[in-house]
Amino acid sequence: MSVTVSHITKLYGAQKALDDVSFDIKSGEVVGFLGPNGAGKSTMMKILTCYLPQTSGTASVCGYDVSEQPLEVRKNVGYLAENNPLYLDMYVKEYLSFIAGLHHIADAKKRIAEMIEITGLTLEQKKKIGALSKGYRQRVGLAQALLHNPRVLILDEPTSGLDPNQLGEIRNLIVQIGKEKTVILSTHIMQEVDAVCDRVIIINAGKIAADKPTSELKSGKGEYSLITIEFDKEPDIEKLKKIPGITEISKTGPATIQIHATLERDVRGDIFNYAVSNTLTVLTLHKEEKKLEDVFKQLTVPK
Repeated sequence: MSVTVSHITKLYGAQKALDDVSFDIKSGEVVGFLGPNGAGKSTMMKILTCYLPQTSGTASVCGYDVSEQPLEVRKNVGYLAENNPLYLDMYVKEYLSFIAGLHHIADAKKRIAEMIEITGLTLEQKKKIGALSKGYRQRVGLAQALLHNPRVLILDEPTSGLDPNQLGEIRNLIVQIGKEKTVILSTHIMQEVDAVCDRVIIINAGKIAADKPTSELKSGKGEYSLITIEFDKEPDIEKLKKIPGITEISKTGPATIQIHATLERDVRGDIFNYAVSNTLTVLTLHKEEKKLEDVFKQLTVPK
């Protein structure tokens, strides 16, 4: 396992930020680490990067214990913090040279050149960091996190505040990185998780609320799909109800209906067959997909 978390609890005085949290992340996984503000996400990431000690429990990264072997953990982790702290008066190459020195990277010039190319900083490398747009500053942050070639990359809100173009560029970069490294991505942008993450861990009030593959989280058993259909004339609802998998039908217009159907069976083919055999024309058919945002709200709504 790249990351192992076992019964981690973190107390800030009487406040319990993390409450008996456990999970494992395999090598090469891209995992979305989600939760509302104050849920404990940043606390967990700070523990995994050895910035903060846990109150109880154990955690390891690439086999190294975060409490007993923090230097080995740091060698294997690249971390981009939410506020992306950078030295704004330094030039891009100067800053990366400074970071390379901290990591004692051999052949630092070659490695810096590779990171500048990978993160798309070629045209900006001779500028001061303070003169860069936020999107390019995020690239500099990613470059420093990747410079020492870590096996695990931890990203805390890497696309916060970016415009749509910048967001897409950073997202594509994360996808490329995820092909070679284990990535833990914390974000409030659900589309981003949908686009890049294989698996989602949702934390709420310091506890794990869900830990599943992204596709499975959005289509859990026992839930329903909603299909809206408009015919050219009024259908026979009683006949449609006989189609296996349809659980409920309601009229929303003269020839428009909404169908609730189990996720285990796709009933759309049967609906078309019904229309053909009953001389009806399907004018529109829309199946609503369950959104990750809906799942997130369901699991984290205050009770």
